[in-house]
Amino acid sequence: MGFLILGGCGYTTRAFISQKYKTIYVAPFENKIDITKETESMRRYKLYRPLLERDIYEAVILRFNRDGNLRVTSKEDSDLILEAVLFDFRRDPLRYLDNEEVEEYRISIEVKINLKERKDDKILKEATIIGDTTYFVLGPNRKSEPTAIQEAVDDVSRRIVEYIVENW
Repeated sequence: MGFLILGGCGYTTRAFISQKYKTIYVAPFENKIDITKETESMRRYKLYRPLLERDIYEAVILRFNRDGNLRVTSKEDSDLILEAVLFDFRRDPLRYLDNEEVEEYRISIEVKINLKERKDDKILKEATIIGDTTYFVLGPNRKSEPTAIQEAVDDVSRRIVEYIVENW
């Protein structure tokens, strides 16, 4: 009597998220940045960009659609609800020239997220996610500030989606 044993490793593009969660509703992001507050240092600069929370919201939805582990749906049809608040958006100098002129900056975006089950309102995850990028304002590697801001938006949206689908 012979036995055939097949072995191998499985590969899937599905993340570690529970199989019972297939859909997510992404609530419009809130903006709670208080640009009137003083920063802790004169060298830290709070930025203001109208509708930044909307840009991050749209980037998160696009990222979920690309990722494919959770399908974005209406609130009524969802398994999960993602709520998020934009809390900080700033530009910090990183590198100076000899004449004290800033050569390189870091753009940082801080978002607090809350992920919960729709059926029972049970909170599954809460976190503060920070996305950032650096950019030069001088020299051959320079970028415009709008380009750097878009890179930071892409970074924070990537980190939000990865946190939700991969850390279970």
